[in-house]
Amino acid sequence: MIFVENKDLVIPGQILAEDEYYSGRGTFKENGKICSSLLGRVSVRNKKLRVIPLKSKYVPKKGDVVIGKINDVRFSMWDVDINSPYSGILPAFEVFGREKKELNKVYDVGDVLFLRVVDVDEIKKAKLGLKGRGMGKFKGGIIVDIAPTKVPRLIGKKGSMINMIKDKTNCKIVVGQNGLVWVKGDEDMEQLTREVIHLIEEEAHTSGLTNKIKNKLYLAIDGELPPEEVDETEEEFVLEKPKLQNFKEELEQEEREEEAKKEKKDKPDIGEVIEEFKRKNKSKDNSFSLSDNSNNSFILNNK
Repeated sequence: MIFVENKDLVIPGQILAEDEYYSGRGTFKENGKICSSLLGRVSVRNKKLRVIPLKSKYVPKKGDVVIGKINDVRFSMWDVDINSPYSGILPAFEVFGREKKELNKVYDVGDVLFLRVVDVDEIKKAKLGLKGRGMGKFKGGIIVDIAPTKVPRLIGKKGSMINMIKDKTNCKIVVGQNGLVWVKGDEDMEQLTREVIHLIEEEAHTSGLTNKIKNKLYLAIDGELPPEEVDETEEEFVLEKPKLQNFKEELEQEEREEEAKKEKKDKPDIGEVIEEFKRKNKSKDNSFSLSDNSNNSFILNNK
């Protein structure tokens, strides 16, 4: 027998079900009854009950992809804030092997990086690395902070939600499993994306959210509602790995384009050089004196 419905809000100690149901994350079993161990929303799937906390802190796990900010530069490592009660470190050898370099010339305090959790020790300290597709330093943009448990809702089924936001705002967006989101685009679009991400976080438990977000984006950007509605399938709020986005290649392409523009600006136009050369020669020809011409004629006649 079950005493709650999917997505019901429950409190610690509340009885959720008994008999044929199974206890999942956020619950415990006592005297045959399944109870909630925290404040959150119920998830019922195949007779297994879980409770998803309304707010939670990120607990690092090996293999996670995260966004972190350099807090301190030490002799052989960087201290990294990964939006967690637990600390993160990026060892120098994870960046450039045995080669010796001045660490603050590579990454300095305040730099924001896209990293992978390489290992987690017994006290949950995370060792970080940069090996993998798209790992590296962000340039520009803003960081948006959401609850890690809401990351799957932001991404959407098969990336539907995050791709819709990207396509409409034309922003680059990278989502870390630790609840930090990097957004880069036009300033107005960055702020709109921030608002949309926070709205998703606040209303992650509600149905029809995809349509609501789509309408908000269209009204803000086009001034009118979209031509048709989107059918939304309800999704489980399970913390899964977001797809890695190879933003690094996009950023490098941007840098190459900017360099090309700069070189073009600094390099003189060949047409202008030729015209200038013609003007100078014409001016020089006109400055010849009559005596010069007669001398030239005398020389020619005596050859």
